[in-house]
Amino acid sequence: MNAIGKEDNILLSRLKSNLEACIMGKAAELELLLAAALAGGHVLLEDVPGTGKTVLVKAMAQSISGGFRRIQCNPDLLPTDITGVSIYHPKKEEFVFRPGPVFTNILLADEINRASTKTQSALFEAMEEHQVTVDGECHPLPEPFILLATQNPIDFEGTYALPEAQLDRFMMKFSLGYPDHQTEKKILLSQESAHPLSRLNPVAAVEDLVHMRERVKQVHVDEAITDYLVTIVRSTREHPAVFLGASPRAAIALQQASKALAYLRNRSYVIPDDIKYLTPFVLGHRIILNPETRMDGSTLESVFNSIFQQIHVPVGVVK
Repeated sequence: MNAIGKEDNILLSRLKSNLEACIMGKAAELELLLAAALAGGHVLLEDVPGTGKTVLVKAMAQSISGGFRRIQCNPDLLPTDITGVSIYHPKKEEFVFRPGPVFTNILLADEINRASTKTQSALFEAMEEHQVTVDGECHPLPEPFILLATQNPIDFEGTYALPEAQLDRFMMKFSLGYPDHQTEKKILLSQESAHPLSRLNPVAAVEDLVHMRERVKQVHVDEAITDYLVTIVRSTREHPAVFLGASPRAAIALQQASKALAYLRNRSYVIPDDIKYLTPFVLGHRIILNPETRMDGSTLESVFNSIFQQIHVPVGVVK
């Protein structure tokens, strides 16, 4: 049974085309970004500089005619530079709250791991509860609110590792990687006269995104599929190579992302392959391997492969 209506299908096609015009040869990564956005999650893009992370986020923001703000993270950035601050107004004789850049629909936190851990933690409440508290007063964020953050590998100079509590609040983490020869050639040719971003027009509104999120919630997850998902998550906590396994929040994120992926692939139900495909992107950044395991050359990929091999895949699920 199809999940996407005709109008939504056209809208998603236009969104994909917009993103592909700026980020070429990365169809799988663009699908992951759209799945996270439809599932209501935040995304962490980790890669070396110059691979198109910031361009991808800008293309996503320009494609959806909602609020967009950018934070260029650096060690001098303060928490109030993100959340906002209360300033005394002499004429009114009271403190007036001036909202920071977090009050938007799509927030780009560029090179988030260059900010200090104290500044990074200022995003905790915004990511989880879609609000910020300043001077004891709660201020709700606009809906939808999506944080799209980029970071360089932690061995780069001047970077701070994101704490596990913040990593757990990102629904997905993935990389773009270098393009192949032909794609890199197409990139050069496409920018001879102007950058593709300058030619990008909005093709959707934030209301469209909210509407599609409601449709995603209606995607069916059979109980056998839920058991399969929970078994995978619990196996990460029990695996001998893992020091810290995935949390219950990770299980919720994996289910939401799987429903969004099924919706993007024009299905009204989740299948085991959705779960299996998304597991590395949703759980990978939440898991810490034992030091001995890393020294032996084991990787997250090998851990996930061993987990998949030990778990029975449900068949004949209700659709």
